[in-house]
Amino acid sequence: MDASANIPLVKELMHRFAESTGLEPAVDVPRRYLWTDAFAVCNFLGLYEQTGDEIYKSLALRLVDQVHRVLGRHRSDDPRTGWISGLDDEEGEFHPTLGGLRIGKKLNERKPNGPYDEALEWDQDGQYFHYLTKWMHALHCTYRATGEGDFRQWAVELAKTAYDRFTYVSAPKGEIRMYWKMSIDLSYPLVPSMGHHDPLDGFITFHEVQAGVDETVTPPLDLNLDAEIEGMAALCEGRKWSTDDPLGLGGLLCDALRLAQLVVHGGVKGEALLEAVLKDARFGLEYFARNSTLDATADYRLAFRELGLSIGCHALERIEDVIDRHPERFTHKYELGSIVHELRKFEPLCDVIETFWRDPRSRKAETWKDHLDINTVMLATSLAPSGYLTMF
Repeated sequence: MDASANIPLVKELMHRFAESTGLEPAVDVPRRYLWTDAFAVCNFLGLYEQTGDEIYKSLALRLVDQVHRVLGRHRSDDPRTGWISGLDDEEGEFHPTLGGLRIGKKLNERKPNGPYDEALEWDQDGQYFHYLTKWMHALHCTYRATGEGDFRQWAVELAKTAYDRFTYVSAPKGEIRMYWKMSIDLSYPLVPSMGHHDPLDGFITFHEVQAGVDETVTPPLDLNLDAEIEGMAALCEGRKWSTDDPLGLGGLLCDALRLAQLVVHGGVKGEALLEAVLKDARFGLEYFARNSTLDATADYRLAFRELGLSIGCHALERIEDVIDRHPERFTHKYELGSIVHELRKFEPLCDVIETFWRDPRSRKAETWKDHLDINTVMLATSLAPSGYLTMF
């Protein structure tokens, strides 16, 4: 289906999300969650670009402000108050991302010496690196739509903070590593293992943010991310990206599109990494197609994970288009084109997933209601993906 035909449903979904989470009309205690809100900002910007209706630009800007004021500050059930960066109220307004941003989980974080419960940890607050990179992307898209330098500055400051606090040098080998989850104030790790795709997300997103930097900005700011990008590149070396998780696979395909765009528009030497990501995505998709649960009833499916894959499938045609329109930028354009052509045979998965979840009967399942905000927003993204997938 033509994406423009989906706009009425996308509008309905996004207005429903805005009302239910306290964005519009605004409430004293809105419900904010960083991952969902990053996609939502891009969706509102996409609707603004597609319809010209200023209300969607306004909703995007209000959501950015609300996220910073809620997730950039300590929780209401925490004895600490103010900005999690430690800045005073005035400085915090100018640098809302300098201390990172909370996830927005229902429960407060686990304290440094608290017992670790793997199941409970999913419901406890803190900071995730891969949520921060999603917000950097949302800020970059907002800067692209508005031309206002604050969004670019906040994205760069968030990138620097995330790199500084999530990475460390391991002993005794002296290798750079990453934590998966950090405390709210970024002072201690909550989950010390490294996320599978966090280095890739960091490498691509830092490049994306830096590509949007205007070197003539006044006053001069430390907006250079070369050192952080170098560190992420080291973390990416020799890693395999394949996964059978539909959300992870969708993320890989979106990363491949962003990397292809950066090769063309950002001068990034990432062709070898792009080929590796596409090959690993192909391997994972072949496994998923053989073992997927897409024939199950809604009660046994998680919409947002499937919709992540659907969003990624929308990236495939765009990757092919980038390579076809800029062949001079790709030394191995034929090899890349061949891999993308093979990957496009999985595009029908997108129709299967969207058709199922746009059906109101499927959205009556408890699995939909239990994750209502993220499911609603990611269905809207899949139905109208340009706001999220367009980088330049």
